[in-house]
Amino acid sequence: MSRSAHPAGPRHGDVLPEGHYQAPPADLNALDPKVWSRTVGRDAEGVVTVGGVDVRTLAAEFGTPAYVMDEADFRARARAWRDAFGDSADVYYAGKAFLSKAVVRWLHEEGLNVDVCSSGELHVALAAGMPGERIALHGNNKSVQELEQAVKAGVGHVVVDSFQEIARLAEVAGAQGVRQPVLIRVTVGVEAHTHEFIATAHEDQKFGLSLSGGLAAEAVRRVLAEPSLELRGIHSHIGSQIFDFAGFEVAARRVVGLLAEVRDEHGVELPEVDLGGGLGIAYTAEDDPREPAEIAASLSEIVRRECAAAELTPPRISVEPGRAIVGPTAFTLYEVGTVKALEGLRTYVSVDGGMSDNIRTALYDAEYSVALVSRTSEAEPMLVRVVGKHCESGDIVVRDAFLPADLAPGDLIAVPATGAYCRSMASNYNHALKPPVLAVADGSARVIVRRETEEDLLRLDIG
Repeated sequence: MSRSAHPAGPRHGDVLPEGHYQAPPADLNALDPKVWSRTVGRDAEGVVTVGGVDVRTLAAEFGTPAYVMDEADFRARARAWRDAFGDSADVYYAGKAFLSKAVVRWLHEEGLNVDVCSSGELHVALAAGMPGERIALHGNNKSVQELEQAVKAGVGHVVVDSFQEIARLAEVAGAQGVRQPVLIRVTVGVEAHTHEFIATAHEDQKFGLSLSGGLAAEAVRRVLAEPSLELRGIHSHIGSQIFDFAGFEVAARRVVGLLAEVRDEHGVELPEVDLGGGLGIAYTAEDDPREPAEIAASLSEIVRRECAAAELTPPRISVEPGRAIVGPTAFTLYEVGTVKALEGLRTYVSVDGGMSDNIRTALYDAEYSVALVSRTSEAEPMLVRVVGKHCESGDIVVRDAFLPADLAPGDLIAVPATGAYCRSMASNYNHALKPPVLAVADGSARVIVRRETEEDLLRLDIG
C-alpha cells in the first residue's frame, strides 16, 4: 500500500483482474523482517519458530486459531519509543490497539504510560498495577460513571471532548474535592490518511472541538473558569497508519497557534501538547514505517520551530503509539481446512478463523501478508485468497497473496502484524469462540488471554 492510501471502503467480493496484484515473491519461504516480529525465523527443518518455540508445538498445545505475541519484540519496541523521547516527552500506549493485564505490566516495567477510552480499559489498567497518574482517559462520550471512576483513580489527565463533558467533569471532580488535570481535544482541520491537509471537510467528525469555528477557544475559556479543573494543554490526533510528517507539521502549527491565542487572551502558557498517535507499521513489503527515533526527532523539531515562531516556551510533548508498538509483535496462527481452486481466477484457502478474529480486511479493506509456517515448500506460487469459515462472502483474511501450490488441509499458515485491533475488535459472530493470546519468550509460551469456551457464551445467555 502506498503511503498516501487509506485502508477504507470494503470491496468484499472483488476478483482482481490480472496484473492488479503484486508479482509473487522470489522466495515464498522467506520471512520479511519488516513484517514479522524480531524473534521469528525458520529452524533447520524449515519450520517457523517465535521466541524459540516451534509453531507446530503452539498449535498442538494451544490450538488454532491463536494470536501469538512475541514478548521480547513488544518490550523492545516499547523501550525504543521510551528511549527515543527520553525525559523530554511522555509516551502513552494506546490501549485500544490491544490491552491485557500482561501487556499493562510490560508497559509499566518498560516505563511507558497508557491511555484508555472506556471504564473497561481503565479497569484492566488499574488491575494490572498501572498507577493512576500514568493513565489518560479518552472518549467522545464519557459517562458520569466513567468520569467518576477516572477521578477516583487519580488519572493523570482526562482528554475532554465537548462543552457538556467539561461541565460534567467539573461537577464530578468538585464532588470528590479534586482539581482534575485535563487536555482539550481539538480538531485542527488536518486528516492524514490521504494527504488532504485542507481544513473544513475534516472537521465533520464526532471527535474534538473545532479550531476554525472557535469551539476550541471557547472550551479553553470554560475549563479555565472551572475551579475543579486544571487545564494542562491541548490534544490533537490527525489519523492512523501515517508514514510521513506533513500532516503533523500542519497540525502542530495550528495547535501552537491556539497556545499563542491562550497566552494573549488569558496570560497563560499551557505546558503540554499531545500530538496523538496513528504512526504506521508494515503490513506488507510495500509499507515503509518510520523508526521511533526518527519520529521523535521530527515531532520535537516541529514543535520547537513553531513555538519559536510564536515566541512560546516549547511545551512538553506527549505521543500515543498503539499499533506502532503492538501491531508488529504478533501473528495469527491458523490451520488450513479447505483448498478450493477456481480455474482462471485464484485458489480459496479456508482457515479455522476469519472475520471474527480479524475484521479489519472486511471493515477497512486492509492488506496483510501470509506465509506457510509448518514447513517449507519448493512448489510453484499460486494466487490465493485466505478466507474464514463464517457465513459471509466478505469473510476475507488476506485478499490477495501467494502461497505454495502444494498447500494442503492440515498445513499451518500465519498472518503477521495482527497485534493491533484484531483481538480488541474480535467478535462472536456465528458464536465463534475468540482465540487465545499467547506470549512467547525464551523458549516457552504461556496464555495471557485464554480461549473462550462454549460455557463463556452460555454464561451471559440467561434464557
